[in-house]
Amino acid sequence: MIWNEPIETMPRDELQALQSERLRKIVAYVYERVPFYRQTFDAMGISPTDIKDIRDLPRLPFTKKSDLRDHYPFGLFAVPMKEVIRIHASSGTTGKPTVVGYTRDDLEVWAEVCARSLALSGAKPGDMFQNAYGYGLFTGGLGMHYGAEKMGLTVIPVSGGNTARQIMILRDFKPDVMACTPSYALTLADRLLDEGIDPAELNVRVFILGAEPWTDEMRRELERKLHVDAVNIYGLSEIIGPGVSNECVEAKNGMHIMEDHFLPEVIDPETGTPLPEGEVGELVFTTLTKQALPLIRYRTGDLCSITYEPCVCGRTHARMSRVVGRVDDMLIVRGVNVFPSQVEAALLTVEHLTPHYVIVLDRKQHLDEMEVHVEVSEAFFSRVGQELFQRHPVEVVDDLRMLEERVKTTLREALGLNVGVRLLPPGKAPRSEGGKLRRVIDNRVLK
Repeated sequence: MIWNEPIETMPRDELQALQSERLRKIVAYVYERVPFYRQTFDAMGISPTDIKDIRDLPRLPFTKKSDLRDHYPFGLFAVPMKEVIRIHASSGTTGKPTVVGYTRDDLEVWAEVCARSLALSGAKPGDMFQNAYGYGLFTGGLGMHYGAEKMGLTVIPVSGGNTARQIMILRDFKPDVMACTPSYALTLADRLLDEGIDPAELNVRVFILGAEPWTDEMRRELERKLHVDAVNIYGLSEIIGPGVSNECVEAKNGMHIMEDHFLPEVIDPETGTPLPEGEVGELVFTTLTKQALPLIRYRTGDLCSITYEPCVCGRTHARMSRVVGRVDDMLIVRGVNVFPSQVEAALLTVEHLTPHYVIVLDRKQHLDEMEVHVEVSEAFFSRVGQELFQRHPVEVVDDLRMLEERVKTTLREALGLNVGVRLLPPGKAPRSEGGKLRRVIDNRVLK
Protein backbone atom coordinates (compact mmCIF):
# COMPACT_ATOMS: atom_id res chain seq x y z
CA MET A 1 0.00 0.00 0.00
CA ILE A 2 1.23 3.53 -0.89
CA TRP A 3 -0.35 6.13 1.38
CA ASN A 4 0.00 9.20 -0.89
CA GLU A 5 0.51 7.72 -4.33
CA PRO A 6 0.45 10.96 -6.41
CA ILE A 7 3.31 12.40 -4.32
CA GLU A 8 5.27 9.26 -3.53
CA THR A 9 5.35 8.07 -7.16
CA MET A 10 5.78 11.51 -8.74
CA PRO A 11 8.24 11.53 -11.69
CA ARG A 12 11.63 12.88 -10.66
CA ASP A 13 11.47 15.95 -12.90
CA GLU A 14 8.11 16.97 -11.41
CA LEU A 15 9.37 16.31 -7.88
CA GLN A 16 12.45 18.45 -8.46
CA ALA A 17 10.29 21.27 -9.83
CA LEU A 18 8.17 21.08 -6.65
CA GLN A 19 11.32 21.09 -4.50
CA SER A 20 12.69 24.13 -6.34
CA GLU A 21 9.44 26.05 -5.86
CA ARG A 22 9.35 25.23 -2.16
CA LEU A 23 13.06 25.99 -1.70
CA ARG A 24 12.60 29.50 -3.12
CA LYS A 25 9.70 30.09 -0.75
CA ILE A 26 11.41 28.76 2.38
CA VAL A 27 14.59 30.79 1.75
CA ALA A 28 12.54 33.98 1.44
CA TYR A 29 10.51 32.93 4.50
CA VAL A 30 13.50 32.47 6.82
CA TYR A 31 15.19 35.64 5.56
CA GLU A 32 12.12 37.64 6.45
CA ARG A 33 11.28 35.97 9.77
CA VAL A 34 14.48 34.63 11.41
CA PRO A 35 17.17 37.22 12.31
CA PHE A 36 19.85 34.51 12.48
CA TYR A 37 19.34 33.59 8.83
CA ARG A 38 18.99 37.19 7.66
CA GLN A 39 22.27 38.12 9.33
CA THR A 40 24.01 35.00 8.00
CA PHE A 41 22.76 35.54 4.44
CA ASP A 42 23.77 39.20 4.54
CA ALA A 43 27.25 38.34 5.85
CA MET A 44 27.69 35.91 2.93
CA GLY A 45 26.29 38.35 0.40
CA ILE A 46 23.35 36.10 -0.42
CA SER A 47 19.91 37.40 -1.35
CA PRO A 48 16.84 35.12 -1.40
CA THR A 49 16.39 36.10 -5.05
CA ASP A 50 19.74 34.43 -5.82
CA ILE A 51 18.18 31.00 -5.19
CA LYS A 52 16.39 29.91 -8.35
CA ASP A 53 16.18 26.12 -7.95
CA ILE A 54 17.65 23.17 -6.06
CA ARG A 55 20.93 23.43 -7.98
CA ASP A 56 21.60 26.62 -5.98
CA LEU A 57 21.33 24.78 -2.65
CA PRO A 58 25.15 24.56 -2.08
CA ARG A 59 25.31 28.37 -2.09
CA LEU A 60 23.34 28.51 1.16
CA PRO A 61 24.94 28.33 4.63
CA PHE A 62 24.84 25.28 6.87
CA THR A 63 22.90 25.20 10.13
CA LYS A 64 24.43 23.26 13.04
CA LYS A 65 23.03 21.91 16.28
CA SER A 66 25.13 24.47 18.11
CA ASP A 67 23.13 27.20 16.36
CA LEU A 68 19.95 25.88 17.98
CA ARG A 69 21.66 25.77 21.38
CA ASP A 70 23.11 29.27 20.92
CA HIS A 71 19.57 30.57 20.33
CA TYR A 72 17.98 28.51 23.12
CA PRO A 73 15.10 28.17 23.63
CA PHE A 74 13.05 29.88 20.89
CA GLY A 75 15.48 32.16 19.05
CA LEU A 76 15.26 30.31 15.71
CA PHE A 77 11.46 30.11 15.66
CA ALA A 78 9.93 31.80 12.61
CA VAL A 79 6.45 32.36 14.07
CA PRO A 80 5.21 34.09 17.22
CA MET A 81 4.70 31.80 20.20
CA LYS A 82 0.93 32.13 19.97
CA GLU A 83 1.12 30.13 16.71
CA VAL A 84 3.24 27.35 18.27
CA ILE A 85 0.86 24.71 19.54
CA ARG A 86 3.39 22.09 20.62
CA ILE A 87 7.02 21.99 21.80
CA HIS A 88 9.39 19.04 21.89
CA ALA A 89 13.03 18.93 22.99
CA SER A 90 16.06 16.67 23.06
CA SER A 91 17.24 15.14 26.33
CA GLY A 92 19.97 17.74 26.76
CA THR A 93 22.44 15.17 28.12
CA THR A 94 25.39 17.05 26.56
CA GLY A 95 24.22 20.56 27.42
CA LYS A 96 21.13 22.64 26.84
CA PRO A 97 18.44 20.70 24.96
CA THR A 98 17.56 21.56 21.37
CA VAL A 99 14.02 22.89 21.41
CA VAL A 100 11.65 22.47 18.47
CA GLY A 101 8.21 23.95 17.89
CA TYR A 102 5.27 23.04 15.68
CA THR A 103 2.40 25.02 14.23
CA ARG A 104 -0.90 23.32 13.48
CA ASP A 105 0.18 22.87 9.85
CA ASP A 106 3.53 21.43 10.98
CA LEU A 107 1.71 18.78 13.00
CA GLU A 108 -0.40 17.92 9.97
CA VAL A 109 2.76 17.44 7.89
CA TRP A 110 4.23 15.30 10.66
CA ALA A 111 1.15 13.07 10.82
CA GLU A 112 1.25 12.77 7.01
CA VAL A 113 4.89 11.62 6.81
CA CYS A 114 4.39 9.19 9.71
CA ALA A 115 1.31 7.75 7.98
CA ARG A 116 3.45 7.24 4.87
CA SER A 117 6.09 5.54 7.04
CA LEU A 118 3.54 3.15 8.49
CA ALA A 119 2.29 2.29 4.99
CA LEU A 120 5.88 1.79 3.82
CA SER A 121 6.29 -0.67 6.69
CA GLY A 122 3.25 -2.70 5.62
CA ALA A 123 0.59 -1.28 7.96
CA LYS A 124 -2.90 -0.70 6.62
CA PRO A 125 -6.09 0.97 7.89
CA GLY A 126 -7.82 -1.15 10.51
CA ASP A 127 -4.61 -2.62 11.91
CA MET A 128 -3.84 -2.40 15.62
CA PHE A 129 -0.63 -0.53 16.47
CA GLN A 130 1.38 -1.00 19.68
CA ASN A 131 3.47 2.15 20.06
CA ALA A 132 6.41 1.50 22.39
CA TYR A 133 8.27 4.72 21.60
CA GLY A 134 8.50 7.11 24.52
CA TYR A 135 5.87 9.79 24.92
CA GLY A 136 6.66 13.27 26.27
CA LEU A 137 9.33 15.71 25.07
CA PHE A 138 10.87 12.90 22.97
CA THR A 139 9.32 13.10 19.49
CA GLY A 140 9.01 9.36 18.84
CA GLY A 141 5.82 8.45 20.66
CA LEU A 142 3.53 11.31 19.67
CA GLY A 143 4.83 11.48 16.10
CA MET A 144 3.96 7.87 15.35
CA HIS A 145 0.75 8.15 17.40
CA TYR A 146 -0.81 10.84 15.23
CA GLY A 147 0.46 9.28 12.00
CA ALA A 148 -1.22 6.00 12.99
CA GLU A 149 -4.47 7.75 13.84
CA LYS A 150 -4.37 9.62 10.53
CA MET A 151 -4.01 6.29 8.72
CA GLY A 152 -6.90 4.77 10.64
CA LEU A 153 -5.03 2.37 12.90
CA THR A 154 -6.16 1.42 16.39
CA VAL A 155 -3.41 2.91 18.56
CA ILE A 156 -2.20 1.38 21.84
CA PRO A 157 -0.14 4.22 23.40
CA VAL A 158 1.84 1.96 25.74
CA SER A 159 5.04 4.07 25.55
CA GLY A 160 8.49 2.64 26.34
CA GLY A 161 9.69 0.18 28.96
CA ASN A 162 7.72 -2.13 31.30
CA THR A 163 8.52 -5.28 29.36
CA ALA A 164 6.02 -7.44 31.25
CA ARG A 165 3.20 -5.12 30.23
CA GLN A 166 4.42 -4.98 26.62
CA ILE A 167 4.32 -8.78 26.44
CA MET A 168 0.89 -8.94 28.06
CA ILE A 169 -0.45 -6.54 25.43
CA LEU A 170 1.23 -8.43 22.60
CA ARG A 171 -0.46 -11.63 23.80
CA ASP A 172 -3.87 -10.29 24.84
CA PHE A 173 -4.58 -7.39 22.47
CA LYS A 174 -2.92 -9.07 19.47
CA PRO A 175 -1.59 -5.95 17.68
CA ASP A 176 -0.56 -6.23 14.03
CA VAL A 177 2.24 -3.65 14.11
CA MET A 178 4.70 -2.56 16.80
CA ALA A 179 7.23 0.29 16.96
CA CYS A 180 10.22 0.55 19.32
CA THR A 181 14.02 0.76 19.27
CA PRO A 182 15.87 -2.20 17.75
CA SER A 183 17.70 -2.96 21.00
CA TYR A 184 14.37 -3.08 22.84
CA ALA A 185 12.91 -5.40 20.20
CA LEU A 186 15.81 -7.72 20.97
CA THR A 187 15.03 -7.43 24.68
CA LEU A 188 11.41 -8.40 23.95
CA ALA A 189 12.47 -11.33 21.79
CA ASP A 190 14.76 -12.71 24.47
CA ARG A 191 12.15 -12.23 27.23
CA LEU A 192 9.51 -14.04 25.17
CA LEU A 193 11.83 -16.98 24.67
CA ASP A 194 12.88 -16.96 28.34
CA GLU A 195 9.21 -17.19 29.35
CA GLY A 196 8.54 -20.04 26.95
CA ILE A 197 6.31 -17.94 24.67
CA ASP A 198 6.54 -18.80 20.98
CA PRO A 199 6.66 -15.47 19.07
CA ALA A 200 5.07 -17.26 16.12
CA GLU A 201 1.86 -17.44 18.15
CA LEU A 202 1.63 -13.63 18.35
CA ASN A 203 -0.38 -11.64 15.82
CA VAL A 204 2.24 -8.94 15.17
CA ARG A 205 3.67 -9.12 11.66
CA VAL A 206 5.96 -6.07 11.50
CA PHE A 207 8.27 -4.16 13.85
CA ILE A 208 9.13 -0.55 12.92
CA LEU A 209 12.54 0.11 14.46
CA GLY A 210 14.49 3.33 14.82
CA ALA A 211 16.05 5.95 17.11
CA GLU A 212 19.41 4.14 17.15
CA PRO A 213 21.71 2.54 14.55
CA TRP A 214 21.33 -1.16 13.81
CA THR A 215 22.56 -3.58 11.19
CA ASP A 216 21.18 -6.02 8.65
CA GLU A 217 22.66 -8.80 10.78
CA MET A 218 20.51 -7.65 13.71
CA ARG A 219 17.51 -7.48 11.37
CA ARG A 220 17.99 -11.11 10.42
CA GLU A 221 18.36 -12.05 14.10
CA LEU A 222 15.16 -10.21 15.04
CA GLU A 223 13.16 -11.55 12.13
CA ARG A 224 14.26 -15.08 12.95
CA LYS A 225 13.41 -14.76 16.64
CA LEU A 226 10.16 -12.81 16.31
CA HIS A 227 8.82 -14.21 13.01
CA VAL A 228 8.16 -10.68 11.72
CA ASP A 229 9.31 -8.18 9.12
CA ALA A 230 11.66 -5.64 10.71
CA VAL A 231 11.89 -2.28 8.92
CA ASN A 232 13.98 0.80 9.59
CA ILE A 233 12.54 4.26 10.28
CA TYR A 234 14.61 7.43 10.52
CA GLY A 235 13.97 10.87 11.92
CA LEU A 236 15.34 13.59 14.12
CA SER A 237 13.49 16.16 16.17
CA GLU A 238 15.20 19.16 14.57
CA ILE A 239 13.78 18.23 11.16
CA ILE A 240 10.38 16.96 12.38
CA GLY A 241 10.80 13.73 14.39
CA PRO A 242 10.19 10.19 13.11
CA GLY A 243 8.93 10.04 9.54
CA VAL A 244 11.79 11.76 7.71
CA SER A 245 12.41 8.47 5.91
CA ASN A 246 11.40 4.81 6.13
CA GLU A 247 12.19 1.51 4.45
CA CYS A 248 9.57 -0.14 2.28
CA VAL A 249 8.73 -3.65 3.40
CA GLU A 250 8.97 -4.88 -0.20
CA ALA A 251 12.69 -4.15 -0.60
CA LYS A 252 14.13 -3.33 2.84
CA ASN A 253 16.93 -1.68 0.91
CA GLY A 254 17.26 1.94 1.95
CA MET A 255 14.82 4.36 3.54
CA HIS A 256 12.61 6.45 1.25
CA ILE A 257 13.04 10.13 2.14
CA MET A 258 9.89 12.27 2.15
CA GLU A 259 11.52 14.54 -0.41
CA ASP A 260 8.55 16.83 -0.94
CA HIS A 261 9.10 18.06 2.63
CA PHE A 262 12.79 17.39 3.34
CA LEU A 263 15.46 18.15 0.73
CA PRO A 264 18.48 15.88 1.32
CA GLU A 265 22.19 16.20 0.59
CA VAL A 266 25.27 14.17 1.51
CA ILE A 267 28.44 16.17 2.10
CA ASP A 268 32.06 15.57 2.99
CA PRO A 269 32.01 16.17 6.77
CA GLU A 270 35.44 17.81 6.67
CA THR A 271 35.07 20.16 3.68
CA GLY A 272 31.29 20.54 3.38
CA THR A 273 31.50 19.68 -0.32
CA PRO A 274 28.44 17.83 -1.73
CA LEU A 275 29.22 14.19 -2.53
CA PRO A 276 27.91 12.22 -5.51
CA GLU A 277 25.19 9.59 -5.31
CA GLY A 278 26.27 6.43 -3.48
CA GLU A 279 29.17 7.93 -1.49
CA VAL A 280 29.03 7.89 2.30
CA GLY A 281 29.12 11.28 3.99
CA GLU A 282 27.24 13.50 6.41
CA LEU A 283 23.50 13.76 5.84
CA VAL A 284 22.11 17.31 5.49
CA PHE A 285 18.46 18.38 5.29
CA THR A 286 16.63 21.54 4.30
CA THR A 287 13.03 21.64 5.50
CA LEU A 288 10.80 22.76 2.63
CA THR A 289 7.46 23.19 4.40
CA LYS A 290 8.15 23.72 8.12
CA GLN A 291 6.65 26.88 9.59
CA ALA A 292 7.67 27.12 13.25
CA LEU A 293 11.29 25.92 12.95
CA PRO A 294 12.42 25.91 9.31
CA LEU A 295 16.06 24.87 8.91
CA ILE A 296 18.41 25.51 5.99
CA ARG A 297 21.03 22.83 5.25
CA TYR A 298 20.92 21.33 8.74
CA ARG A 299 23.93 19.09 9.40
CA THR A 300 22.54 15.99 11.09
CA GLY A 301 25.89 14.43 12.05
CA ASP A 302 24.62 11.10 10.66
CA LEU A 303 26.75 9.25 8.10
CA CYS A 304 25.02 7.51 5.20
CA SER A 305 24.71 7.48 1.41
CA ILE A 306 21.80 8.28 -0.92
CA THR A 307 20.58 6.57 -4.09
CA TYR A 308 18.06 7.78 -6.64
CA GLU A 309 17.69 4.40 -8.35
CA PRO A 310 14.10 3.19 -8.90
CA CYS A 311 12.69 0.95 -6.19
CA VAL A 312 10.64 -2.21 -6.67
CA CYS A 313 7.87 -0.70 -4.53
CA GLY A 314 7.15 1.94 -7.18
CA ARG A 315 8.05 4.99 -5.09
CA THR A 316 10.33 7.53 -6.75
CA HIS A 317 11.70 9.37 -3.71
CA ALA A 318 15.40 9.00 -2.96
CA ARG A 319 16.53 6.33 -0.53
CA MET A 320 19.12 6.81 2.19
CA SER A 321 21.18 3.91 3.46
CA ARG A 322 20.94 2.97 7.10
CA VAL A 323 23.07 5.25 9.25
CA VAL A 324 26.54 3.71 9.52
CA GLY A 325 27.69 6.01 12.31
CA ARG A 326 27.85 9.61 13.42
CA VAL A 327 30.47 12.24 12.75
CA ASP A 328 30.66 12.87 16.51
CA ASP A 329 30.32 9.19 17.52
CA MET A 330 33.16 7.91 15.41
CA LEU A 331 35.73 6.22 17.63
CA ILE A 332 39.38 6.83 16.83
CA VAL A 333 41.47 4.02 18.29
CA ARG A 334 45.21 4.19 17.57
CA GLY A 335 44.47 6.22 14.45
CA VAL A 336 41.81 3.84 13.13
CA ASN A 337 38.23 5.05 12.60
CA VAL A 338 35.76 2.64 14.20
CA PHE A 339 31.95 2.76 14.26
CA PRO A 340 29.89 0.66 16.69
CA SER A 341 27.79 -0.60 13.77
CA GLN A 342 30.92 -2.19 12.27
CA VAL A 343 31.55 -4.05 15.51
CA GLU A 344 27.97 -5.30 15.68
CA ALA A 345 27.99 -6.48 12.06
CA ALA A 346 31.20 -8.43 12.66
CA LEU A 347 30.01 -10.05 15.90
CA LEU A 348 26.80 -11.30 14.33
CA THR A 349 28.77 -13.33 11.78
CA VAL A 350 30.30 -15.46 14.55
CA GLU A 351 28.45 -18.58 15.66
CA HIS A 352 27.63 -18.94 19.39
CA LEU A 353 27.36 -15.17 20.01
CA THR A 354 24.31 -13.00 20.71
CA PRO A 355 23.77 -9.35 19.60
CA HIS A 356 24.28 -8.17 23.20
CA TYR A 357 27.62 -6.39 23.51
CA VAL A 358 29.38 -3.29 24.81
CA ILE A 359 32.57 -1.56 23.64
CA VAL A 360 34.98 -0.46 26.37
CA LEU A 361 37.75 2.02 25.55
CA ASP A 362 40.66 2.74 27.85
CA ARG A 363 44.13 4.22 27.77
CA LYS A 364 47.07 2.30 29.21
CA GLN A 365 50.65 3.52 29.09
CA HIS A 366 49.52 6.35 26.78
CA LEU A 367 48.07 3.93 24.24
CA ASP A 368 44.39 3.45 23.39
CA GLU A 369 42.95 0.01 24.04
CA MET A 370 39.60 -1.34 22.90
CA GLU A 371 37.84 -4.34 24.38
CA VAL A 372 34.53 -5.82 23.24
CA HIS A 373 32.37 -7.57 25.84
CA VAL A 374 29.89 -9.88 24.13
CA GLU A 375 27.52 -12.55 25.40
CA VAL A 376 27.72 -16.15 24.26
CA SER A 377 24.51 -17.91 23.30
CA GLU A 378 22.44 -19.81 25.85
CA ALA A 379 23.05 -23.07 23.98
CA PHE A 380 26.84 -22.62 24.00
CA PHE A 381 26.90 -21.58 27.64
CA SER A 382 24.73 -24.54 28.67
CA ARG A 383 26.89 -26.99 26.74
CA VAL A 384 30.15 -25.70 28.22
CA GLY A 385 28.61 -25.68 31.70
CA GLN A 386 27.43 -29.28 31.42
CA GLU A 387 30.73 -30.46 30.03
CA LEU A 388 32.53 -29.14 33.10
CA PHE A 389 31.12 -32.23 34.84
CA GLN A 390 31.98 -34.63 32.03
CA ARG A 391 35.33 -33.49 30.68
CA HIS A 392 38.53 -32.10 32.04
CA PRO A 393 38.07 -28.37 32.75
CA VAL A 394 41.07 -27.53 30.54
CA GLU A 395 39.16 -28.83 27.51
CA VAL A 396 36.25 -26.54 28.31
CA VAL A 397 38.63 -23.59 28.69
CA ASP A 398 40.06 -24.51 25.28
CA ASP A 399 36.57 -24.25 23.77
CA LEU A 400 36.19 -20.76 25.23
CA ARG A 401 39.63 -19.73 24.06
CA MET A 402 38.91 -20.94 20.53
CA LEU A 403 35.70 -18.91 20.41
CA GLU A 404 37.49 -15.89 21.84
CA GLU A 405 40.23 -16.15 19.21
CA ARG A 406 37.63 -16.50 16.46
CA VAL A 407 35.96 -13.30 17.66
CA LYS A 408 39.30 -11.48 17.82
CA THR A 409 40.18 -12.56 14.28
CA THR A 410 36.79 -11.50 12.95
CA LEU A 411 37.05 -8.07 14.55
CA ARG A 412 40.63 -7.60 13.39
CA GLU A 413 39.64 -8.37 9.80
CA ALA A 414 36.59 -6.09 9.97
CA LEU A 415 38.25 -3.13 11.72
CA GLY A 416 41.93 -3.39 10.84
CA LEU A 417 42.69 -3.25 14.55
CA ASN A 418 43.64 -5.67 17.31
CA VAL A 419 40.79 -5.73 19.81
CA GLY A 420 40.48 -7.39 23.19
CA VAL A 421 37.50 -9.68 23.72
CA ARG A 422 35.68 -10.74 26.87
CA LEU A 423 33.03 -13.43 26.59
CA LEU A 424 30.08 -12.93 28.92
CA PRO A 425 27.47 -15.42 30.15
CA PRO A 426 23.91 -14.86 28.90
CA GLY A 427 22.18 -11.91 30.53
CA LYS A 428 25.33 -10.06 31.63
CA ALA A 429 25.49 -7.38 28.90
CA PRO A 430 23.37 -4.20 29.20
CA ARG A 431 19.77 -4.43 27.99
CA SER A 432 17.47 -1.76 26.63
CA GLU A 433 14.47 -0.95 28.80
CA GLY A 434 12.70 0.94 26.05
CA GLY A 435 15.08 3.80 25.30
CA LYS A 436 18.36 4.09 23.45
CA LEU A 437 21.03 1.64 24.57
CA ARG A 438 24.53 2.86 25.48
CA ARG A 439 26.93 0.68 23.50
CA VAL A 440 30.22 2.50 24.20
CA ILE A 441 31.99 3.14 27.50
CA ASP A 442 34.90 5.48 26.86
CA ASN A 443 37.15 5.67 29.91
CA ARG A 444 39.80 7.63 28.01
CA VAL A 445 38.12 10.94 28.73
CA LEU A 446 39.01 10.49 32.38
CA LYS A 447 42.71 9.98 31.76
